[in-house]
Amino acid sequence: MKVLFVSPEVAPFAKTGGLADVTGAMPKELDKLGVEVKIMMPGYSIIDKNKFKIKKIKGDFSVYVGGKSKSGTISKCKIGRKIEVIFVNNKEYFDRDGLYGDKNGDYPDNLQRFTFFCKGILEVLKVIGWKPDIIHCHDWQVGLVPAYLKTIYRSDTFYQNISSVFTIHNMAHQGNFTTDLYYIIGLGWEEFVFDKIEFHGKFSLIKAGIVYSNIITTVSESYSREIQTSEFGFGLEGVLKWRSDDLYGIVNGIDYNVWSPGKDGYIEHKYNLKTIKNKAANKRKLLEICGLAIDKDLEVPLIGFISRLAEQKGLDLIEECIEELMGFELQLVVLGTGEEKYETMLKSICEKYPKKISLNLKFDEELAHLIYAGSDMFLMPSKFEPCGLGQLISLKYGTVPIVHKTGGLADTIEEFDLDENSGNGFVFESYLSIELISTIERALSLYKDKKAWKTLVSNCMKSDFSWKASGKKYIELYEK
Repeated sequence: MKVLFVSPEVAPFAKTGGLADVTGAMPKELDKLGVEVKIMMPGYSIIDKNKFKIKKIKGDFSVYVGGKSKSGTISKCKIGRKIEVIFVNNKEYFDRDGLYGDKNGDYPDNLQRFTFFCKGILEVLKVIGWKPDIIHCHDWQVGLVPAYLKTIYRSDTFYQNISSVFTIHNMAHQGNFTTDLYYIIGLGWEEFVFDKIEFHGKFSLIKAGIVYSNIITTVSESYSREIQTSEFGFGLEGVLKWRSDDLYGIVNGIDYNVWSPGKDGYIEHKYNLKTIKNKAANKRKLLEICGLAIDKDLEVPLIGFISRLAEQKGLDLIEECIEELMGFELQLVVLGTGEEKYETMLKSICEKYPKKISLNLKFDEELAHLIYAGSDMFLMPSKFEPCGLGQLISLKYGTVPIVHKTGGLADTIEEFDLDENSGNGFVFESYLSIELISTIERALSLYKDKKAWKTLVSNCMKSDFSWKASGKKYIELYEK
């Protein structure tokens, strides 16, 4: 079976979030399971061509974007055992400092950029002479690929019998554009109808992916149900219900070659379940780096929080109860950037409690790894969370998750039961600050019971969210 992965970002080449981690890791597992996989992504200029040994290959191509012919070149490299990563290049569209935008917001020509990429994907397949059985598309930026396969490319015999899978990573990001830009994508007006690409007087690229693909997936079972409701469907719950027979939820995995405290290249003090005592050395180093108070026996619980600072991630709840939290015996390390009002709020609290909270308004891969390794608990109070990778990583590091019961968090974290010694975290069901406070209090109380805490940490580290199980489920869908 031949599968082409297409995504606007893929780790380790270009990354803004969890999408890149998924599209960089899942193909490696599919390759191990016997699938012939290739990956295509835009050839952003920020990608280090020397580091990844990226080479230009013969065969240029051109496509029409808004009625104008735009040419592109092709380059490639390899990851894993033998997976080809193919880069679709165009200086006008991808020679920029950002993937989707800059400090002023989204790039105004993102529709042109990703129209070029979507058409370029299909043209490049012809140039390299490789016909996949499945094109697996990830997020709205490539939502036009399934649409093109069933419209302007359907009469070309090369593309016949190629099926498409469209994975929704977050319904909140849709790629919606006004009708005056419709000419750019090159589809006929017969596609601009309510049961195809039209969306409340605009047109939607995520809706194109949902409507035209053979199968739709999203990144957890709970989220696949949630997006069929008005609360989480963001206006597309109707079309998702209509296609519910073709909609599947498969929880993401993580790459334990990257995220494992026993071989993490970013942490000095490596550990596993047998050498868990080494975790304390990471906690001490984290406290030192962050300038937090260090008690003699490291008894004060340390909570890590790595996230975009946005309401979706539970910052509204944290804002409501942060003063009360600072009254508890705990310390907090925050890493991330986001909405100005939440950055301002956290700066104010940090100034007030400099030995209790460390605020790091940046992207820092090394610090992220140390927070996972050095914290005692990991906070993810998201209002909604399609899958979430933070809680999966924290489990592997024996850093106990505190989560809201939603989406992938509900599917992966189970409340610890002291009587049964079961469960792998702390969960609150109602999205209320009083519930968050109560759950943190439960965690702090159990932390004092060293024997029970040791059992809980063991449960966390034994949890298996590698890509193997999820990879097999995807293969079952491909075979359909």
